[in-house]
Amino acid sequence: MLDNAAPRPKISLIDKQVMWNRLLAVVEEQAQVCQRTAFSTIVRESGDLAAGVFDAKGRMLAQAVTGTPGHINSMALAVGHVINAYPPETMKPGDVFIHNDPWMGTGHLNDISLTTPCFLGDKLIGFLACNSHVLDIGGMQDMSSSRDVFMEGLYLPILKIVSGGRMNESLMAVIRANTRQPVETVGDVYSLINCNAVGCERLLDMMAEFNLTELDELADHVIDTSYNAVLAKVAKLPKGTWHSSITLDGQGGEPITLKAALTISDSGIHVDYAGSAGMTKHNFNVPLCYTLAYTSYALGVAIVRDVPNNAGSLAPRTVSAPEGCIVNALKPAAVVSRHLIGLMLPDLVFGALRQAIPDQIPAEGAGVLWNIRASGPWQSPPVFGNGFIVGVVTTGGMGALPYRDGMSATGFPSGVRGGPIEIFESMSTIVVWRKEFRQDSGGAGAFRGGLGQAMEFENSIPETFNFANIFERIKYPALGAFGGANGANGYMGLASGRSMPDKGLYAVAPGERVLVQSPGGGGVGDPAGRERHLVARDLEYGLISEKAARELYGYTE
Repeated sequence: MLDNAAPRPKISLIDKQVMWNRLLAVVEEQAQVCQRTAFSTIVRESGDLAAGVFDAKGRMLAQAVTGTPGHINSMALAVGHVINAYPPETMKPGDVFIHNDPWMGTGHLNDISLTTPCFLGDKLIGFLACNSHVLDIGGMQDMSSSRDVFMEGLYLPILKIVSGGRMNESLMAVIRANTRQPVETVGDVYSLINCNAVGCERLLDMMAEFNLTELDELADHVIDTSYNAVLAKVAKLPKGTWHSSITLDGQGGEPITLKAALTISDSGIHVDYAGSAGMTKHNFNVPLCYTLAYTSYALGVAIVRDVPNNAGSLAPRTVSAPEGCIVNALKPAAVVSRHLIGLMLPDLVFGALRQAIPDQIPAEGAGVLWNIRASGPWQSPPVFGNGFIVGVVTTGGMGALPYRDGMSATGFPSGVRGGPIEIFESMSTIVVWRKEFRQDSGGAGAFRGGLGQAMEFENSIPETFNFANIFERIKYPALGAFGGANGANGYMGLASGRSMPDKGLYAVAPGERVLVQSPGGGGVGDPAGRERHLVARDLEYGLISEKAARELYGYTE
C-alpha cells in the first residue's frame, strides 16, 4: 500500500476509464441486489428502482442501468438533501439514512430512499444511494381521492434508520404499523439497506484493487468529461427557443394544459414551464424534483444519448417552473399520482424539439403507464384485515420515429418493464382471461405508432374487488406528427358495457369482467407513403385490420 502521507501519483487516463467502468459495474450489482431481494412486485418484476454511487461531496458518479428515470434523476439530488440534514462530519461507519419526502426524493410517499455513507477506515469516501417503490405506505387505497400529502400515507423526513450498525427498531416499528402490508414493506426496507451495503463493499474492493484512498480525482474526471461531452453535443444543435403545449385528461371534467419553452444555447438546454396549469385539488401535482427528472430524461434520450448519466452530464440540462404550478407543486399538495403528469413531460419536451431537430424526434406516445392495481378479500366470505393489494405494470404504444415504427406495449418513457400476469394472478384472486396487442391502436403513418394492449380479467371468487383507474389518454390521444394519424384513445370499462372514463376506485361485482385497452402511439408521415410490404406484414400479424389496411393505407392485395 502507498503511504497515505505521501502524495499519490496522478492516475493515468486509461486507468480512469477502467475505474469509471468499474463504478458502473458496482452500481449495476447494487441495483440487481435490490431487485432480487425486493418484496414489492413492481420492483422485483418491473425494476421500479434506482441505485447509484456518489462522491464525498454528494455528486452522482454513476447510476445503474436497471431503474427508472423518475427514480434515478431525482436520486441525483437526494444525497445533497441528506448531507444538508446530517453534515458529513457527524456521520460514522454503519450509519444509514431513510426518507420518503416527495420534495427531496422521487415525488411521492410510495418511494422509499436510502443513503449509506461509505467509509475507508474512518474516512468518508462517498455514498451509496438507492430507492424503490412500495405498494402500500398507508393512506387512502383510492389513489385518486387524496387532497393533500398527509392523506397519502406515512411521511418520513430524513432519519437515521441504522446508527453505527445498530437498527433503529423504534423507527422500523413505526413503518410496520403504518402499512397494510407490514411484511412486504419492512422487507423492502431491508432490501434497500442490503443493496447499499453490497454497493459499498464492491466500491471498496475496486479502490483496493487500484490502490485508491479517495475518489476525488476520479470523480472530477467523470464529471468534467461528461459535462464537456454534453456541451459538445449541444454545440451541434440549432440555437433558439421553441414552444409547445399538451392537453391531458385531468379529472372530474377538468383537463390539464401544460406549456413549455425550450431554449438551446451554448451553455446547455433550459426548459421553462411558465404558463402551465396551476396546482390542482387532485393528487397528480408534481414536485419539481420529478419534473426535473423526466425533463432531463427527455433531453437525454433525444440529445445526450451515449454519455453516461451523472452529475456532470445532468448539469447542462436545467428546468424552471413558477412556484405553485402543477409541475412545481408546493407542500402539502397531493402528489401520489404525480406520474400522470410527470410521464407526459417528455412528449411536451419533444413537441418543442421536433421543431428544432425534426428528423430525430418521435410522435407522441401513450406516456403514462397503465398500471393494473386491484385489492380485495382473499376468501369468501371475506375476513376483515385479510386481503390483498396487488399491482402489475402494463403499457401502451410508443410514438413512431421519423425513420421507424414505434415500439408496441413498451414502458417508454418510464423504463419500467411490464410485469408478468402470472405473478399478478398468484398474489391475488384475480384471473386474467386475455392480454394481447390491441389491433389498430397504433396511429397510421409512413411509420406506424406502437400498439397498446387489450386486457380482460375478473375475480375468481364470488366477492367484489376494487379496481383503481389512474390512467391518462382516455380523452386526449397521442398526436401523430408530419401527417401521421393519432394513436387510439385508451379505454376502461366493464364487459356489461359500463365505461369508467374518470379516475377513481371502482367496485367490480362478482362475475363481472374488467376491460382495459391501453392507448397507442401516434404515427409519423402520410399513411399512403407506408411501404406496401410493411402494411402486408402488419395485416398478416393481426396488428391492423383489413378495414384499416384498405381505408387508412389504401392497401389492396
